[in-house]
Amino acid sequence: MSARDLQRIAAFRASFARRQAATVREIPGGVVVLDREYAASHEHNQLLIEATSAPSELPALADTALGHVRHRRITVLDDAVGTLCGPALVAVGYAHETQLVMTHSGDAAIPGSLAETVPLADLRPALVRQLRSWMPQAENAVVRQLADRRAARLRGCGQVRLLAVRDENGTIGSWADVYLDADRGIAQIEDVVTADTHVRRGYADTVLATALHHASGHGLVFLIADPDDWPRGWYARRGFTPIGRSHVFTRTEGGC
Repeated sequence: MSARDLQRIAAFRASFARRQAATVREIPGGVVVLDREYAASHEHNQLLIEATSAPSELPALADTALGHVRHRRITVLDDAVGTLCGPALVAVGYAHETQLVMTHSGDAAIPGSLAETVPLADLRPALVRQLRSWMPQAENAVVRQLADRRAARLRGCGQVRLLAVRDENGTIGSWADVYLDADRGIAQIEDVVTADTHVRRGYADTVLATALHHASGHGLVFLIADPDDWPRGWYARRGFTPIGRSHVFTRTEGGC
């Protein structure tokens, strides 16, 4: 089932990228997705590749398509295709990262307390504070775009829910996105984050458990993790299993 699940996940990710984009341009083997309002966001200005017979042509395609932004990003959804593209892109200065595709197995228990579903306006101050912590030298415009880009995500699929946990003072301390596509029978959990000021309070567990509760009944539930970072193990202890990889190639002067 893993191969079929990976195909379904790749199709969902490609569809989500297309639907949230302001502009979509077809290219050989994939698409370019663009949004000038969020020019600093790699997610919203990139090449998304599903198949290619000419990896050496990708840098020129990226230069042409992304000439208005300060980065180049090429995401390859298929592991074999990404592995094939690696040498040509690394040779011209692209950094290569792998993404681990993890799916959830088993039933999702109802959490003892639920995270809230919040509007972006409520979540935005927490996003800005955390981005400032991660990127203290970033321009104000970059921080603004990276916080506000969730507005584009809201159109990525049938239902997009922003989950958050507040502390005793009402300040949001942890959050995540949940993308639900009932027609495809698939759900993605994305950007599970706890603010630096609110760690070790169990907030992330509440957010993740609530996300799984929202995703229950959708059949295939997945997330994307860094294979070399500690959250991979944290997700594994909560029922997520690696089933495959995708690849990201970047050349950057700024953004995220």
